[in-house]
Amino acid sequence: MKAAVYLGKDHIEVRDVPDPVPEDGDIVVKIHACAVCGSDIRIFHHGNPRVRPPQIIGHESAGEVVAVGNGVTKFRIGDRVAIGADVPCGECEFCEAGIGNNCQINYALGYQFPGSFAQYVLLNKLTVDLGPIHKIDPSMPYDEAALAEPLACVLNATELAGIKLGDTVVIIGAGPIGLMIMPIARMLGAIKVVVVQRSKNRLEAAKALGADVVIASSEEDAIERVKEETHGLGADVIFTANSSPETHRDAMLMAKNRARISLFGGLPAGSTIELETNIIHYKELTMMGAHGAMPRHHRQAVELIAARRPDMRPYISDRFALDDIRAAFELTESHSAMRVVVHPWGTDV
Repeated sequence: MKAAVYLGKDHIEVRDVPDPVPEDGDIVVKIHACAVCGSDIRIFHHGNPRVRPPQIIGHESAGEVVAVGNGVTKFRIGDRVAIGADVPCGECEFCEAGIGNNCQINYALGYQFPGSFAQYVLLNKLTVDLGPIHKIDPSMPYDEAALAEPLACVLNATELAGIKLGDTVVIIGAGPIGLMIMPIARMLGAIKVVVVQRSKNRLEAAKALGADVVIASSEEDAIERVKEETHGLGADVIFTANSSPETHRDAMLMAKNRARISLFGGLPAGSTIELETNIIHYKELTMMGAHGAMPRHHRQAVELIAARRPDMRPYISDRFALDDIRAAFELTESHSAMRVVVHPWGTDV
């Protein structure tokens, strides 16, 4: 089969590799769509301790089951499935508590396990038994089903942040996953959604998707503007959906007393910033991380996409063949597109 193989920092190559063959408990999925995530870009440039080259990366995918190993009862050949990333080990304290995304082994597709920038992916027995693989209806396009993975991450983050009726929510970062927070925040009761972003073209997308207020931080003071929009009090919930550590400080300054701040966007390894912790103390702020998702979030995301809540079509802007994966990465990194989807069998299939 054809696959994009990560060979080391800044080095990925499309090459022929052996077709996967399922052993007992495994399945093989023919991949029809795999979206490019910001974490794929970070792996490409900076590596990741969980990714040992050569490895096939890519973890936002959907396709068709084409082979099953002995003993598999959950899936059959011909099933259409969406595939997430985080795979619980099933044995540790965190997995037993149902929070497998906090598993200390932290298995994930496209990391320790082969990913989906390939024509086929082997899903091992652990992934089949415990991981985020969910059947999709014939009416659900594969491109949209692939976005169940980032939407699942949004569901985890918004759940942790505890959005309530009447809250004002600020999202710092108008990338596709940041903008996916908007409709979920609305469903949970947010009365006002504010999007902050340096580049104005992304703010146009935020407006089109229903942001109440958009702030171009390259042109105005985002902290003061958020205070203006909240009668001087600040926002109830803030998500840092970007890769800039400086926005963590900004979030504290634009937060209302007792606000919740979700550090949602992953940063390059070693990123640090000085914080005036008295702000947290006197405002009684809650700051939390949000990493990945549990399989139940992925199932919920599939169900929401099937109901078009939200409609995922506006979140997909470009499609590339697998041979053009470097171009797909470059467009994603340019921040001029929404979600970019790779089609391992060609964009005309």
